[in-house]
Amino acid sequence: MNKTMRHFLMLALLFYVQSIACGVTSCGSCSSNVTEAEFIPQVPDYAEVSQWYLTERGGKADLFYIVSTETVDYVLKDGMMCHYADTYADSLRSPMKAEMEGVDVLLNGNWNYYSPYYRQCSLQSFISDSLMAVRMPLATDDVRRAFAYYLEHQNQGRPFILAGFSQGAIIALDLLCEMNDETYSRMVAAYIIGASIPQYLIDEHPNRIKPAQGADDTGVTICYNSVHDASCAIWPRSAVCINPVNWRTDGQSATFDTEPSPLIPIDQQQKDHLTVTLDPASNLLFVDGYTATDYILPLIGKEGNYHSREIWLYRDYLHENIQRRFFRNLF
Repeated sequence: MNKTMRHFLMLALLFYVQSIACGVTSCGSCSSNVTEAEFIPQVPDYAEVSQWYLTERGGKADLFYIVSTETVDYVLKDGMMCHYADTYADSLRSPMKAEMEGVDVLLNGNWNYYSPYYRQCSLQSFISDSLMAVRMPLATDDVRRAFAYYLEHQNQGRPFILAGFSQGAIIALDLLCEMNDETYSRMVAAYIIGASIPQYLIDEHPNRIKPAQGADDTGVTICYNSVHDASCAIWPRSAVCINPVNWRTDGQSATFDTEPSPLIPIDQQQKDHLTVTLDPASNLLFVDGYTATDYILPLIGKEGNYHSREIWLYRDYLHENIQRRFFRNLF
């Protein structure tokens, strides 16, 4: 397995525990050693190349990608607690970079690629709605500034895809709702992967959130969440869902074969034969035939919820679909 593939395998480590980050010992000890003092990392300066993972290929279109949660609560050596990634600390940047590189290679491939480092919330921030409400604004504002910098200095008026996974998808949804008309006119599609889109948000932004109806419509939003059954959901019901295997919005099943785990070398595992069905009642993807046992997230995960595999399982279909929507827009 080459270096690039190994980087992508880290994408599934949504709960990556950074045992060497700024004196942190473990996720458990971080939670139990909370002090009154809280450390807020340095504000990223997006004029600095160090605050980006980018690949400028001279392409006619761009992919702007927002990474998922790769950070846990950590305690600094002086005892201060931090709930956000420090984008200037190599140990905290490393897992984000691994995801950025993997997505560029396996999903994007041919186009210009821009992914900002940001002070993302820690995994512990998602154990309650109240913590999310308090901490997400800082992370979202970082990416909002990064996206504005990208549009002004990097995009050069090209068509683009906006994509995010998990925490990154939540932020991408905010950016989509805030877009002005000129920016939206160049957006090929928004991939909101592993998050929920409530109906009220569609009602408030009907000219921005337009659920995809097929494999090649543009200016649309793609969203899905994979589970064994409805009891396994971790997000509220999403009003938007499409099957990324057959690109249908009805209940017609699709089957395919793929390796179940990104944490095991490809040549050391057998492929699963999966059946993926969009359940209209829950707007979830029901996945049958999945055998891996290493997918459950700590703190927020549950058996039968395949959140950590939302990109891995459908990687080939997402890659082909991104190319298809780009070509549809360009030609």
